[in-house]
Amino acid sequence: MGAAKGPLYLAHFRRRREGITDYAHRLALLKRGGTRLVVRKTNQQVLAQFVQFDVKGDKTVASCGSVELRELGFPGKRNTPSAYLVGLRAGLRAKGKGVEEFVLDAGRHTASKGSLIFAVLKGALDAGLKAPHGEEVLPSAERMAGKHLSSEVQQAFESTKQKIIQEGGRPAPAKK
Repeated sequence: MGAAKGPLYLAHFRRRREGITDYAHRLALLKRGGTRLVVRKTNQQVLAQFVQFDVKGDKTVASCGSVELRELGFPGKRNTPSAYLVGLRAGLRAKGKGVEEFVLDAGRHTASKGSLIFAVLKGALDAGLKAPHGEEVLPSAERMAGKHLSSEVQQAFESTKQKIIQEGGRPAPAKK
């Protein structure tokens, strides 16, 4: 038997077939308008991007990854304190570019209470941006500050948070 052919057969988009993109959810977010905070988790890091829809393709307004936190002296890569700091830094960058409100776009990640996705959201909210959310889904302050981790991580969290606030989320100078 060969592949299905004919007028009744519909091949879905590749990203839908692979389970990467939920197009119904994406369409609902796009119809809402405004800026989206796109949060993605990899095996190594947490990424946050403020994205605006454009007919020619989405435009990234501001972004941050947990790899950037190493330059500020924070050792974490993919934990709750790292996610919070990524959200704070990306939020300050987006605020500097005129973003005031956003909608969280978790993609195909499961959004469970207290997860890394909501730690990024809390960081962006603490940067002074507004988003629809429920307070009950955000991680506890102790969890975001790294109280469950070593004392070195807790100290590094506080100093890194202060550095991010002082610099206002500015990107680091380009390396030559």
